[in-house]
Amino acid sequence: MDFPALYAGIWDGLDLLGKSDELDASSMVVRALLVFLATLLFLRTAGRRSFGQGSAFDLCLMVLLGAILSRAVVGASAMLPTLCAGATIVLLHRLLAMLLIRWPGLDDLLSGRERILIRDGKEQPREMHAGLISRHDLKTALRKTGNGADLDQVVLAVLERNGEISVVRQSRHADPQ
Repeated sequence: MDFPALYAGIWDGLDLLGKSDELDASSMVVRALLVFLATLLFLRTAGRRSFGQGSAFDLCLMVLLGAILSRAVVGASAMLPTLCAGATIVLLHRLLAMLLIRWPGLDDLLSGRERILIRDGKEQPREMHAGLISRHDLKTALRKTGNGADLDQVVLAVLERNGEISVVRQSRHADPQ
């Protein structure tokens, strides 16, 4: 059996690198595999921050990377330029993440800042308005993360930079003074 000829025959019919309006299933499967592997490499390069933070800055990476790389899978764009565009987005994200560590003001500009929604049992209307959080949103968060705490039981409720609301309740064993 002539394995080099068989191997060459398998790859001959595949359209892996170019742009095409009519990809066959095998070409799309191999393209998907290549893009998947490239995406793993890109996300490892981007770092763990791109998964866990959930900030607008990190979300941009995920949305753009998905939009760009999907074009390579379906043949809407040529493979190599599309992978280069994806790598550029990832490297830009990594560079900006390094700058955010160095300059916290830039981090606040790109990712926003936390907003205190409740302090010592009192709603903070200005911060709620600035964060586009309604009373209903706040009550929902108290039920979910504050275990149904009433407003007067909340020491602090914070709209985090990733959009989640965290709640700090009064200690049940607080020292009466």
